[in-house]
Amino acid sequence: MTSFTERSDGPAAVAVWGSDEPGDEFRFGTRELDWHHHLRGQLFCIESGLIRVHTKYGSWLLPPQRIGWLPPRLEHKVTMSGVLSGWGVLLTPAASRALPDQPCVMGGSELLRALVRRAAGWTSANRLTSEQGRVVAVLLDEIRHAQREALHLPMPTDLRALRIANTLIKRPDDARTLQELAEAAGLSERTARRIFAAETGMSFMQWRQQARLTLALERLAGNEPVADVAEALGYATPSNFIAMFRRAFGEPPARYFAKQRRTPARPDLD
Repeated sequence: MTSFTERSDGPAAVAVWGSDEPGDEFRFGTRELDWHHHLRGQLFCIESGLIRVHTKYGSWLLPPQRIGWLPPRLEHKVTMSGVLSGWGVLLTPAASRALPDQPCVMGGSELLRALVRRAAGWTSANRLTSEQGRVVAVLLDEIRHAQREALHLPMPTDLRALRIANTLIKRPDDARTLQELAEAAGLSERTARRIFAAETGMSFMQWRQQARLTLALERLAGNEPVADVAEALGYATPSNFIAMFRRAFGEPPARYFAKQRRTPARPDLD
């Protein structure tokens, strides 16, 4: 797969399944990949753990069974936590035009997984057959129609507002009000509210909750107890944190992650 990341020729889509096994070309595990980019667009999905992708647009969380999309040539940094297996698809710049021009997280489907499973056997092909091309066309249709998920934490570009955002990411239990945070950053509360709304598309309170939610997912994926996560994020009680999590995902943390860990077996590619 690596040989295709910087090629605009060859198959429109190259798919592969990866693991945390030593020597695996598409290696997962727990590690960080520093800033880089690829000529091809990249779709990826994991079956355990959690991935955070950082871009100039902000950061995205990728829990199990969600699909991450990175357009061609987009600079990004990746942090993986406890990822044991998953898949990726590299798309030529031409094929990528049918997909969003900004990174995002989308819901997956059994049909999409089956299509990737089929395409994963074509990694040595330099040209797709007409039948394979039709499979790729259906795969792209599934991606285009996949529902986007609100797992994005946009970051403000104003340096003063960015100082507030970084403070809360480093110390999510910081109980200071926006007025107090704004004064420490050198701007008024009113200006801070305006900047967050204009540059992140969220109110400050919405942004603060989204930041806590993304940090919660990272900690829970590392098997931290719910009570410890709630305390680290500044919630008065674990029940308050669980209520926030349920509003965002429709179920409490324990049930959510138990469902994510019941993942399908890795397909036989022989």
